[in-house]
Amino acid sequence: MKLVKSRDLREKEHQADPYIFFDNGRYYLYCTGGDGVHCYTSDRLGDFEHVGVVCSQEEQCQYWAPCVTKCDGRFYMYYSSMPKISDDVHTQCLKVAVSDSPTGPFVYQNDLAEPFSIDADIAISEGGRYLFYSVNDYDAERVGTKIVVDKMLSPTLLEGNPRTAVRPTLDEEIFCRDRFKKGEHWHTIEGANFFYEDGWYYLLFSGNCYENNNYYVGYSRARVTTGNLENIEFLKYPDDNTYHPLLSSDGVELGTGHNSTIKVDGQWYIIYHGRDKGDDLSHECRTARIARLIVSDGILSVEKMPDDE
Repeated sequence: MKLVKSRDLREKEHQADPYIFFDNGRYYLYCTGGDGVHCYTSDRLGDFEHVGVVCSQEEQCQYWAPCVTKCDGRFYMYYSSMPKISDDVHTQCLKVAVSDSPTGPFVYQNDLAEPFSIDADIAISEGGRYLFYSVNDYDAERVGTKIVVDKMLSPTLLEGNPRTAVRPTLDEEIFCRDRFKKGEHWHTIEGANFFYEDGWYYLLFSGNCYENNNYYVGYSRARVTTGNLENIEFLKYPDDNTYHPLLSSDGVELGTGHNSTIKVDGQWYIIYHGRDKGDDLSHECRTARIARLIVSDGILSVEKMPDDE
């Protein structure tokens, strides 16, 4: 089910990488934008209305994959962007901005990690606050982008000791063949999303390339033994060598990926972006969507919802 009902084609340019956040009776969606982070809001899980750009910097562009958390009454946004003078996406760098309101303006505070660093997701456990995010690994057996986790010393500072959480293991996670070197295929695992339920930690991820129809969501998991997330070994479900998408293209929507999750009245939901079958892929047409997420003793599944629900 699509979360934004507007038929304004301009709004279809600002719904990618949707991150859902709830505060004081309202839901907020924060999305990727070339000119800044875009925000939508609603009092229910549907009919979101566009607020506009809530975070931007004069010399920056390509604001990717924001996430937001609340701490001591203030709102912290984690996102990546790159200098306008650069044409290399590998200059993307994780940043943090702060606001007194969930609709901004979010004001840049500082960089969090070196380029290339993208796709943050905040996680809170008994061990403290952690940030999952994606970086490049040029030395791995399957070179490409992987997910790491680092502890937060404060809402604006990482410990600086990132550890691998999920890495590419499948051909289905190839972003581009022969990307930088003949015979060396570039893989991508990105879009981390962490949550806890009934003795299990879940870490969802997106694999492949967001521009491809076969972009998909998979997940890894770990039984809860400690709150120190940097010491957790997340294992892909069902294993490293089996392609088992939680969410992927079907006869209705294509290029499904980059999700967040939320639990409402006992029901988990997955928020993700996708494209309609037949969309013109030469234009940005990813739109924010929602489906039920079924969570059962370490096993996840998705139940799609029709647009008229």
